[in-house]
Amino acid sequence: MPDNKQRQESGDVARLLSYVALLAVSAGLFLEARTIPTSRFEVLGAGAFPILVHGTLIALLLGAIVGSVRKLPTQAYGRFFSHIGQWALSRRLVFVVFGCLAVYLFAMPVIGYPIATFAFLAVLQITFAPKTRKAIAIALVLSVIFSFGLNWLFAEVFNVFLPRGR
Repeated sequence: MPDNKQRQESGDVARLLSYVALLAVSAGLFLEARTIPTSRFEVLGAGAFPILVHGTLIALLLGAIVGSVRKLPTQAYGRFFSHIGQWALSRRLVFVVFGCLAVYLFAMPVIGYPIATFAFLAVLQITFAPKTRKAIAIALVLSVIFSFGLNWLFAEVFNVFLPRGR
């Protein structure tokens, strides 16, 4: 089999998986939008627009998934699953970013925006930056500015308080 055709099939499988992941996220946000309380002054309520957007997105993603499944040859699934370990290893930094993002999102309500954001930005910048003293110092300064500095800006200038933690 030519390498180009196998690369095309790999891209099609990756596209299918991204559609499935987006469908899961959109379905979760659709269900979350349904729990937004309505006020007595609004007929539709605050959740009407997110429900409409995510409902439409779910319908479009279902159509895209069906189209991808129909387009993909059956032997492509076997080749994809036989190379999934190599694929995951070559994209390990993407998994590091998503793992850090998950920890950040779960930690923010507990420890607050400034500390969680500082740790998140510092870890990611130090992971991806060159391992020199200057790069690490710049990463730490930027982490302080975009965590504690933004928290101060929102609290003092805009009177919007970011999550403080427990």
